[in-house]
Amino acid sequence: MGLFSFLKNAGSKVLKDAAGANDAAAADAAANEAEANARTASLLKSVVETTGIEVENLDVEFSDGTVTVYGQTTSVDDKEKVILVLGNVDGVGAVDDRISVTTPPPTSQFYEVKSGDSLSKIAKEFYGDPMKFNIIFEANQPMLKDPNMIYPGQTLRIPNL
Repeated sequence: MGLFSFLKNAGSKVLKDAAGANDAAAADAAANEAEANARTASLLKSVVETTGIEVENLDVEFSDGTVTVYGQTTSVDDKEKVILVLGNVDGVGAVDDRISVTTPPPTSQFYEVKSGDSLSKIAKEFYGDPMKFNIIFEANQPMLKDPNMIYPGQTLRIPNL
């Protein structure tokens, strides 16, 4: 459990896209901050649910750019993926992890992508072999759709070998 920081203005535009798609609802929500936070939390929860990651008793709260996520997973991999999915949404500056793991193996590392990085370059840095880029790619699905589509400021999970 902990607080993970992310670049608030980098990542998926799911929150802005949803607000733009429903301007009337967004205007109503702006008048009531608690309602706006509840709608954002509901949207973020649905983002996690659409990934297919198994999280029992999933609950998401949102306030001032910080997402607090609750639930239980069977692996640290799933827990870390949920944190990354939420943290890589534009408008989210931090994820307060309250997810428990029923069978915790060794934890992975997080890496912030820098300009000029590729998954091969990152794999060489962490594993000594650029051909192990696919391990990083698979560890960050469903957030990553293409191993060639990473961007500066994005946070990736680097699993231990």
